[in-house]
Amino acid sequence: MPARVWCSAPDWLRAAAQEKLADYPKETVAVVLLDEEQIEVKGNGEIDTLYRRAFRILRPEAREHYSGITVNFDDETKIAYMKAWTITSDGHEMEVKDKDVVEGGDSSSGIEFNDNRYKILQFPEPNPGSIIGYEYVQRNRPFVFEDDWRFQDPLPIKTARLSLHLPASWEYSAEWFNYAEQKPSDSRTNQFTWELHDIPAVEIEPEMPPWGAVAGWVGVKYFPHDPAMRARSSGSWKDVGLWYDGLTQSSRIVTPEIKQKVAELTAGLSDPLEKIRALTQYMQRNIRYYAIELGIGGYQPHPASEVFTNQYGDCKDKVTLLSSMLREIGIESYYLLVDSDRGVVHPSYPSIYFNHMILAIRLPDNVSDATLYAIVKDPQLGRLLIFDPTNEYVPLGHLPWYLQDNYGLLVTPDGGALLSLPLLPPPQNRLLRTAKFILDPAGNLSGTVQEARWGGPAAEDRQEILEATPAKRAEFFENFLGTFLGNFSLTEASIGDLDQFDQTLVFDYKFKSAEYAKVVGDLIVLRPRVLGDKYTNLLALFAEKKPRMYPVEFHEATRQDDVFDITLPQGYVVDELPKPVQASCDYATYHSEIQVAGDTLHYKRTFEIKDVMVPVQKLPEIQNFLEQVAADQQSAAVLRRANP
Repeated sequence: MPARVWCSAPDWLRAAAQEKLADYPKETVAVVLLDEEQIEVKGNGEIDTLYRRAFRILRPEAREHYSGITVNFDDETKIAYMKAWTITSDGHEMEVKDKDVVEGGDSSSGIEFNDNRYKILQFPEPNPGSIIGYEYVQRNRPFVFEDDWRFQDPLPIKTARLSLHLPASWEYSAEWFNYAEQKPSDSRTNQFTWELHDIPAVEIEPEMPPWGAVAGWVGVKYFPHDPAMRARSSGSWKDVGLWYDGLTQSSRIVTPEIKQKVAELTAGLSDPLEKIRALTQYMQRNIRYYAIELGIGGYQPHPASEVFTNQYGDCKDKVTLLSSMLREIGIESYYLLVDSDRGVVHPSYPSIYFNHMILAIRLPDNVSDATLYAIVKDPQLGRLLIFDPTNEYVPLGHLPWYLQDNYGLLVTPDGGALLSLPLLPPPQNRLLRTAKFILDPAGNLSGTVQEARWGGPAAEDRQEILEATPAKRAEFFENFLGTFLGNFSLTEASIGDLDQFDQTLVFDYKFKSAEYAKVVGDLIVLRPRVLGDKYTNLLALFAEKKPRMYPVEFHEATRQDDVFDITLPQGYVVDELPKPVQASCDYATYHSEIQVAGDTLHYKRTFEIKDVMVPVQKLPEIQNFLEQVAADQQSAAVLRRANP
């Protein structure tokens, strides 16, 4: 803990402490009184930013998250100074200074080496009723002249302020997202100030879109008059693409060693698609993920030769090596900058701030795309197959769920162009569960189940299972069965094609469940839907009395089928069956039916998600749909002992 130093708090903190607060919900742990950024852009391209924040602690739980501040820096970003103050509930004022700052670094980890470091400052006495304030100055020389003002927070904010001071002849642009546009309240010569009041908190809701897709923020760009420096400004997607293409001009040079490896991997293959597949599988399985990001290395890939020699690299390194190898077999490909958070890239706001890199592979005219689903048709380049070499579980032709229905920036020598990435149709993300069960007169159930998965469901389950130890794999089945069955025992289980990522993932297992059905005199009450749930857990989202603020987001479009045959106990006949259900909404469909043939009850249902984003105004529609699904899942058939 920092030493307590009695002092005078700055005037801005004292002024913030006098703010009259609204009546916040009882669960509000703290409120931000002031959140301020003062950005000063200098003529040489350096930027000094003063960050200043004050908040009042309302509840003891705030100490868990608001007891100090951590500020990151690196070789391109310096922290000029840091200070913090506390005004206690009885009016005492305390200060912590630079000497109380703890400095550290996370330069090396299991998957990354970088020049990131941090400074930590602990607040004195962060108790209920206290006012906490801190400020620090960050000095950097950015690679691109743009900044984001993220003014919305999980806490309510009384006042937020952004000040921008530009050199003479510089210009700026500002674009607002998830919040009404505001004009600067102060616009003296090349000085601009925006001020917001009473900003509501962003409430964290289950299954909501990513934070950056719902919280308010402003994108600010700076445009210098000097042509030499203006290259660091991005006024269009074309500009961003040209800037990035310039960084990668020499990265994809092929060495004799790379040539030899390509020849080895494609030997005996005549089909261009099979050659592409051989190279993409090599990249997924042999080049491990390890990022070395120092300075511009956060943006610029390492040369393909280094990646190949070291047999490791980050996403942009893997893309670079794969692109150079594809060129050796006559296939052109292009960098595709993406963000793994769906909804945070805005077509109207060109920016370099992406967090991932994948590849757009240009398919020759003689390559069939019948088994390739992640395709974008570009007016100039034709068919582009989108591929993520970093995700080792998603095979060529598919696309990870977080990149579907998203945007990517295609980088070519002519500049950048924003692509809309496809949402794969439901049948490409499939689960087919078939089972044969036997029910005895005591209500005990035994069965053999097979589950076939491909697309998204296969990739997600492969990752979960392969990242667990072999001894833990039985728990995968047991945890699943335990969700639907009470007293059960898993008697056999196996997994087919677990390591063949382009093949159907198959689970085969057997179990026994004691007293699965309820016996009441001469009747047996049986739930035909033995296993599987179709997103009815989302109904908990609507149990809250307060209205939901944000959309519900599904991972992907999907089709899921259950086909169960249940052999009925000898001497029993069906007395009552649930009625067939046909439910639909704009986002999903559901159909179930039950038939009886001889001593066998046939249960079948199909569930599809067609779209992934359900806006708030459509939530009652999805709620009604899921309530119908939930009712059907719990419906029961009644069996009666036949007369002797």
